[in-house]
Amino acid sequence: MADFPSKVTTETGSPQSQSSQQGGNSLRGLAADITVMMDMSFIQSISAFLMIAEIILGLIHWALIASVPVLIPAYGWVMFVAVTLWIITVILFFLILFGTQRHLPSVPWPLTVMLYHAIATVLYLTAFLANAATVHHYRYYFYGHMAAAAFFGASVTITYGSSAFFSYLDWKGDGGNAASTTVPT
Repeated sequence: MADFPSKVTTETGSPQSQSSQQGGNSLRGLAADITVMMDMSFIQSISAFLMIAEIILGLIHWALIASVPVLIPAYGWVMFVAVTLWIITVILFFLILFGTQRHLPSVPWPLTVMLYHAIATVLYLTAFLANAATVHHYRYYFYGHMAAAAFFGASVTITYGSSAFFSYLDWKGDGGNAASTTVPT
């Protein structure tokens, strides 16, 4: 019996699964299961370009509104719309960028994105009109901030409208259905 090795395992399986069962390096197995893939075709699309423009212009817009110390009741609505839609757009951008919509097939994503952009266009239009209606060059010292905020509000409204249009085209399109592009034999 002296020839028999002292450490013999009778378990079958890979050494990685054995080490994770014995409390070894279990993080290695966990990291192997998590994959983060960016959708490179989305980054190169018009929709991504418009969403990036919405994020940048929206950030400038609400920063200008927040920098005005004048308390006008309409600016509460403008600030609410600007910040809320900016946060939702950032979240939606990253959801689409990292392909989360593939993990939620029960949600009709093209319709959801189109409805979001259409509603955001209407909300931003009301916020822009409220912002533009309160700009008076003879009343306030911060006329430049308020006028610039109105300009960026109009820019973001146009950008959301463009996104709604392209989302509508994406929703009404065939969606890349493989059955519609195959040739019958």
